[in-house]
Amino acid sequence: MPTQDDLPITHTDKTFTNVNYAGETLQNREFNNCRFLNCDFTKSILSHNDFVDCHFTQCNFSLCIVVGTGFKDAKFVQSKVMGVDFTKCNKFLFSFHFQDCTLDYSVFYGTKLRKTPFINCSLKEVDFETADLTAAQFQQCDMTGTRFLQSILEKADFRTALNFNLDPDNNKLKKARFSALNLSGLLSKYNLDIDYNE
Repeated sequence: MPTQDDLPITHTDKTFTNVNYAGETLQNREFNNCRFLNCDFTKSILSHNDFVDCHFTQCNFSLCIVVGTGFKDAKFVQSKVMGVDFTKCNKFLFSFHFQDCTLDYSVFYGTKLRKTPFINCSLKEVDFETADLTAAQFQQCDMTGTRFLQSILEKADFRTALNFNLDPDNNKLKKARFSALNLSGLLSKYNLDIDYNE
């Protein structure tokens, strides 16, 4: 039988503003429908906490440790989420919305990100190898150095994505959407000289 100390501390419908969690360890917490505004989680250990229906605005999550952490319907807006390894998160609580965020150097290797919106985000050097990105949206995202290998990109929307480079032979691209202006990201391995002025 769990003791009182084993039960998680639950926060529901709360707003946290300007809280500095940088370098701190946060354990055994559940956050339901909470709002975080301008909070700093840099290098925090957030392992084995759950964030359900939570919104993070102008927060810094860079280099967080998220082993066993659950994120369900988590929305990040104008936030830094750099260098975070999402592969160790709770796979049963794992759904996101990213808007106006910097996710450079984060790792989503082998994760399920179906229908995930990435809106106006920096995704430089992000690892999406073997990830399931079916019907994901990459709107106005800078994808310089982003890695795709054996990734599921069916029905994904790359029409306004920038600087991506992916190999059609090593990824599943059925019904993925591209613009005629960014097809070079699919053809770079062929070293073609594409003239857009003709």
